[in-house]
Amino acid sequence: MNKELINYLSQFVSETRRNKFDEVLKYRTRHITIVLEDLYQPHNASAVLRSCDIFGIQDIHIIENKNAYTVNKDIAMGSPKWLNLHKYRKNENNSLTCINNLKEKGYRIIATSPNEDVCTIDELPIDKPLALFFGTELTGISETVMEHADELVKIPMYGFTESFNISVSAALCLRSLIERLHKADFDWHLKDDEKEELLLKWLRNSIRKVELIEKDFLLKNEK
Repeated sequence: MNKELINYLSQFVSETRRNKFDEVLKYRTRHITIVLEDLYQPHNASAVLRSCDIFGIQDIHIIENKNAYTVNKDIAMGSPKWLNLHKYRKNENNSLTCINNLKEKGYRIIATSPNEDVCTIDELPIDKPLALFFGTELTGISETVMEHADELVKIPMYGFTESFNISVSAALCLRSLIERLHKADFDWHLKDDEKEELLLKWLRNSIRKVELIEKDFLLKNEK
């Protein structure tokens, strides 16, 4: 039914947009995912989403232990509607819930750290699925993440300032990882059913009064 619905809804978007969906889907991935822990500045949160969309990251996991995650629409530039946002806010230790969820799905937990004795983001192996954690603007990632991380990585820095802005860190890490991922000899792409599911979601997000159009489609197919 999804394929028939996709074909039907495709009539209500321009050919240019429909072709854009297909092109973007070629580079979408769940092999790498981004986790944001307790970010509280809307411009940082929004800039990270924008970078994730640009680099082809589909899933972003958002941990809200103390701070609610808010988005600045002017900075996000509409990126949230193309992404899957998974929020963790109901438990006492949402960070641990998120970590356990990702580990069950086969992700290695990667935490960014200024420690000189850890590997750089360019040296991080990418053959297995990665969940890259970024922490709050003031204190960084929590002790929970540090304790459960499978590996720590750093971004090389050569100046006096001790750290990058969170959104800059995420963009730099993704630039390195995605460049290598696209050259990898293993399959990091979405599966066909995942592409189909996303395409339907994007069509729905692009069409005004799509509920009425879908209702009309279902009525026609009942006959």
